[in-house]
Amino acid sequence: MRVRGMAERLIFSCLAAVFTLPAGAGELPPYAVARVPTPVFSDPAFPRLFGGNDGDVLGRDRCGQIRSLEFIAPVGSLFTVQGAVPGSSPPVWRVTTNEYPYPTAKGYFVDPRLLAPASALHPQRARSLPPKEEILRRLRSSVGAPYVWGGNVRNGIPELPLLYHPSSPLPTAMAAAWSLAGVDCSGLLYEASGGITPRNTSALIGYKNALPLAGLAPQKISASLLPLDLIVWNGHVMIVLDNGEVVESRLKCGVSGNGGVVIRPLLQALNQLMKQRNAVNDYPTAPEEGKRAFIVRRWYPETPHKP
Repeated sequence: MRVRGMAERLIFSCLAAVFTLPAGAGELPPYAVARVPTPVFSDPAFPRLFGGNDGDVLGRDRCGQIRSLEFIAPVGSLFTVQGAVPGSSPPVWRVTTNEYPYPTAKGYFVDPRLLAPASALHPQRARSLPPKEEILRRLRSSVGAPYVWGGNVRNGIPELPLLYHPSSPLPTAMAAAWSLAGVDCSGLLYEASGGITPRNTSALIGYKNALPLAGLAPQKISASLLPLDLIVWNGHVMIVLDNGEVVESRLKCGVSGNGGVVIRPLLQALNQLMKQRNAVNDYPTAPEEGKRAFIVRRWYPETPHKP
């Protein structure tokens, strides 16, 4: 055990030399780019999130989620650096990014050790829409991935346990949680689409083309849907697959594993959903009406796509 501990400390010290701020980092760069998948939080207290008082506790709620995790920026994502959080150790930067264009009062925060300095001339992340068959394959291969609030990297970020390494070795399940391995409902689609689709359901309810399905029975709706159509409301999204199925990442608080990515028959999912919600052609703006509605959006182009 002593040899293992010495080896781990050597690894961590070597990695610390890799994940350091560039020379001259006292003056913050105006822009920075993600060199690895980079978690973006609404809480700058990273040491509390990763380690807590004893160094071994994640800052999760009773459902096993880190609620301040907003999303994970893909490699190449460009950030505007707004400033450093005073007194943060390790350092924390407040940022904005076009990858996550949602208003916030608290701000968005990243660990700059995951970034590289950039200039105003640095291009935005290159995007290309994968073929439909590839997106469907990625969705199906995600089955069994855990539910992670704000997560959109099902295999996780291996750098996180190295930057915020716990004081004792982690069991496999906890190591996955420490690396934020898993996806939430919109994160499942975001990862499968290569970061093309909006990251939150609040944006997905208005994304691309709405199908006029109001007033139809579940069987009629089911027969009208194509693979990759979105059954969505403000708070959740289900993605239609081929063979009359849907895939989704569901949070099941209190259940072993707290849920994750599952596939269900499409008609079964619609029958269950329509006991609480009705299909609409235009998603309501009033929150109370939105609690009783869902909409279907067709976003994948039927013609060749040019990004």
